[in-house]
Amino acid sequence: MGHSFAEAGDAQKNNFDLGEFVGDLNIEDDASSDDISLEGLQQELEECKDDDVVANILSKGTALRDYTKGVENNLRQVELDSIQDYIKESDNLVSLHEQIRECDSILSQMETLLSGFQTEIGSISSDIKILQEKSMDMGLKLKNRKVAESKLAKFVEDIIVPPRMVDIIVDAEVNDEYLRTLEILSKKLKHTEVDHMAKTSKALKDVQPELEKLRQKAVSKVFDFIVQKLYALRKPKTNIQILQQSVLLKYKYIISFLKEHGKEIYIEVRGAYIDTMNKVLSAHFRAYIQALEKLQLDIATSSDLIGVDTRSTSLFSRGREPLKNRSAVYALGERINILKEIDQPSLIPHIAEASSQKYPYEVLFRSLHKLLMDTATSEYLFCDDFFGEESIFYETFAGPFAVIDEHFGTILPNCYDAIGLMLMIRITHQHQLIMSRRRIPCLDSYLDKVNISLWPRFKMVFDLHLNSLRNANVKTLWEDDIHPHYVMRRYAEFTSSLIHLNVGYGDGQLELNLERLRMAVDDLLIKLAKTFSKPKQQIVFLINNYDMTIAVLKEASPEGGKIQLHFEELLKSNTSLFVEELLLEHFSDLIKFVKNRASEDPSSTSERPITVTEVEPIVKDFGNRWKAAIELMHKDVITSFSNFLCGMEILRAALTQLLLYYTRLSDCIKKIQGGSALNKDLVSISSIMYEIRKYSRTF
Repeated sequence: MGHSFAEAGDAQKNNFDLGEFVGDLNIEDDASSDDISLEGLQQELEECKDDDVVANILSKGTALRDYTKGVENNLRQVELDSIQDYIKESDNLVSLHEQIRECDSILSQMETLLSGFQTEIGSISSDIKILQEKSMDMGLKLKNRKVAESKLAKFVEDIIVPPRMVDIIVDAEVNDEYLRTLEILSKKLKHTEVDHMAKTSKALKDVQPELEKLRQKAVSKVFDFIVQKLYALRKPKTNIQILQQSVLLKYKYIISFLKEHGKEIYIEVRGAYIDTMNKVLSAHFRAYIQALEKLQLDIATSSDLIGVDTRSTSLFSRGREPLKNRSAVYALGERINILKEIDQPSLIPHIAEASSQKYPYEVLFRSLHKLLMDTATSEYLFCDDFFGEESIFYETFAGPFAVIDEHFGTILPNCYDAIGLMLMIRITHQHQLIMSRRRIPCLDSYLDKVNISLWPRFKMVFDLHLNSLRNANVKTLWEDDIHPHYVMRRYAEFTSSLIHLNVGYGDGQLELNLERLRMAVDDLLIKLAKTFSKPKQQIVFLINNYDMTIAVLKEASPEGGKIQLHFEELLKSNTSLFVEELLLEHFSDLIKFVKNRASEDPSSTSERPITVTEVEPIVKDFGNRWKAAIELMHKDVITSFSNFLCGMEILRAALTQLLLYYTRLSDCIKKIQGGSALNKDLVSISSIMYEIRKYSRTF
């Protein structure tokens, strides 16, 4: 190529004629050299008809060949001009050629260098891959070694016996650090027993004897320590609960350690605690019961029954309590307050004794069982926390239960206080609710047993009262007094007390027994009433007793119960009888006439028609003394009935009935022939009503 450019340069210098070198181009020869196909020409002309050049050619009719030659000549000239331009730039092209050759050489060297780099990089990549594989292998080995090291370290840690641990177990005092060391020793002992690798290791043969020695030493040491603490419970005036909570519970892990690694020693500790607490608590409850017995107020004896005459005493009768205490045999009174104080602290005997106070037995019963509940709750929670065994509580409390049962077995057979027994039944029920709210079940069976023993005793005492009414000697009880009988007052107070104690409980068995008692007292009261010679006195006696009974029953159950309604019906029927008796006593002629004759038709043709002559004496007699008779009735009522209000109600009923009788008499007189002659003797209804209102103002 360079050679050609050199020759071109030389040709330029020699005024090379390009036209001569190329020669004339004969287009015609070229055109005729090959066959020219005109196929498709028409179509091409149609397509190019819009072209300006083609259109010009076609319009002028220029020969196509001449035009083609012109174009060829122009192209040739342009080609020659281009060649001349290249010839002028030949030096630059040579320089460019040299530069390209130099660049090619440099690029060749770079290619060689880069090929070397590529080879070296391939080698490095291979080395990196090898290093990566070695790294992964080393990482796996490291991981395996760490796992092995961890297991080995744990094995060594679990099985080794550090000197410090030996020193603490053998020589140190039992304290918090000692307990922590016991936990470590326990873990090592458990590990050697359950871990398969430890069991099969040779190291265990060296360590196991030492661990066994440490176990024996620890068991012996903690046994001496805990027994010493348990014996501290026996010291007089020791607050057991404080010692349990502040001292023993701090060392409860000792019990867990003995359970796991010193079963025989644990049984000894367990037995020592049960024996100690059994004796201590039994002594405490025995002393408390003895102190309470000095505070007991006797309420009732076997002769204190509703239907028994206790007004006189024989030389052999024991001294009786003042009347204010004897009334508590039947009346509940303030004794009901014990149920409102159910959760109050127990009595402190020496304080009560110093003030010379005495209490009904239900107060002592509540106090004793309050102490029992609090002590049992504390002991139950401690045994569950310290030993983790509920059975220990029941073995510990076997002694206190026996002491209380012995006391109760002495008191109950001599208890004839039915009100007190029912109060104790209600107290027991309340105590069961308290223990249920505390979620402490340890006294469930004991309280059930107490309840089961109280009910039969109450039933027995209740039946004594019932039989005393059924078998009562009417002659002995009769007092020849129309006012309320003391037996009926006893019955009313007794029944009212039991009804009050049944509010909120709805005990059907108690209601049935009260109904039996009511039937018995009804029979006895009728027998007592019949001892009066006059019917009027009998009725007054019954009314006074019924009225008193109703008043007492209303205090217990204001809304009225079944028994109260029964006595109200009896009061109503006997009031009607008394009104009739009272009116017959003062206005017998008037009443007999009204009942027998006033309903007849005076104008009828009967055998004996009503005449003025028959009625006139009755009218005049009434007009002469009706006011005086009413005053006598008033005095009679005032003296006959204990309850003034009841007497006034009866008087008003009698006066109202009298007004009705007299109204019927007046109506009858109006129908009698000639009856108008008696109008001057008739008392006006308004006058009678005025008199009735005058007595009504005394209400």
